[in-house]
Amino acid sequence: MQRTNDTNAFYDSIAEHYPLFYRDWETQLDREGLSLRAIFRNKGVERILDASCGAGTQSVALAKLGFDIVACDPSAGMLRKASEIAGQYGVLEKIQFERSDFLHLQEVVSGPFDAIVCKGNSLPHLLEDVEIEATLMIFHELLRPGGVLVIGMRDFAPFMEDRPQFIPGFVHENDDGSEFITFDIWEWHDGPPVLATQNLFIVQGSERPGYTTVRRQVRYRPLSTDEVKVVLLEQGFTDITDEPDRSERVLVARKPLSASR
Repeated sequence: MQRTNDTNAFYDSIAEHYPLFYRDWETQLDREGLSLRAIFRNKGVERILDASCGAGTQSVALAKLGFDIVACDPSAGMLRKASEIAGQYGVLEKIQFERSDFLHLQEVVSGPFDAIVCKGNSLPHLLEDVEIEATLMIFHELLRPGGVLVIGMRDFAPFMEDRPQFIPGFVHENDDGSEFITFDIWEWHDGPPVLATQNLFIVQGSERPGYTTVRRQVRYRPLSTDEVKVVLLEQGFTDITDEPDRSERVLVARKPLSASR
């Protein structure tokens, strides 16, 4: 199955700047690692698949805590950035990096995994029902019985009512006094299914000599967490929880111990 949404150009173009999309990158890594370790506590988790590793927000954080990580992403630029960051933190040898999207994971990695992590609002890049269903089925098949799935995503349900256009980002001041500024303009497209285009604007520079602005675009299927929970149940997951985590909701589900490998 081929993806209907190619996100690689978008993520390749922003990979170098990715840590600046967080208010404090160091703190974000620490938070991600500690929050995921709390989820995995007493569940026998050692080997983890980070199915949408991006620049390593989760995989580097987990490797620092001693977990065995296989990290996948379809963006070559993001994988390079993740490898660079892993090297900076001294955990490069603890992470196996592979290039793959969700639908082709089983061609490049081998289960079973004790846990699968899919954060960073990556699941809503799947535009068609069949892609979402196939991805969650693949996650189920790659997990061992009793394994844990963690999905981090924006709950788009409130957005579907208001359909906001402007969403602020961050302002960072660089060591040389220049600024790095981000904000979003969202476009909403009636379906079915309803789709959304994120126009990410990146403004860089200073008053002198001036600022430059670039726009990058990527598409989403604005899913609600309730919609995802229904598909998780359909694919055989149990013990589903849904908790807030700043800009994301975190869904945690388990593959039943009685499930076959």
